Amino acid sequence: METFNALPAERLAEELLACLAAPSWGAEIVAKRPYRDRAELLSAADAAASSLSWPDVLQGLSAHPRIGERAAGESREASWSRAEQMAAAQSADDTTQGALIKVNQEYEARFGHVFLIFASGRSQAEILTVARERLGNDEETERAIVRDELRKIALLRLERVLDAL
Repeated sequence: METFNALPAERLAEELLACLAAPSWGAEIVAKRPYRDRAELLSAADAAASSLSWPDVLQGLSAHPRIGERAAGESREASWSRAEQMAAAQSADDTTQGALIKVNQEYEARFGHVFLIFASGRSQAEILTVARERLGNDEETERAIVRDELRKIALLRLERVLDAL
């Protein structure tokens, strides 16, 4: 935690943007330093992600590719996204991939943003099932789910940042 707490605010904010592309989330974490330990930091990050405004959630979503699509670029966030989706991509057949493209399109038409799911450890078939189920949600229910999925992804990535320091 010493290294995390000692990082210059600007550098830490950049590290945190790779976890969640909502600057307000990173700013809140930076502002609450120093943290006694990893658990305190993760708790603060969890609370900050859970209380994001919807515009902040949409900003965070803007950095996520569609499920099944390869994240472009060489950024840390793009690399993490590719790794998080890799196992799912390897488990998909052509039929499932085609169905996933279709459900992504339906989801975006219905909700106006990409379908987001914590993909680590899930197959594309599992993701497809969840995506189809979530198409039946109302806007309020889906927003809560999206916020939670974004939170889980951000915390996983924050763990990676901490492990790398």
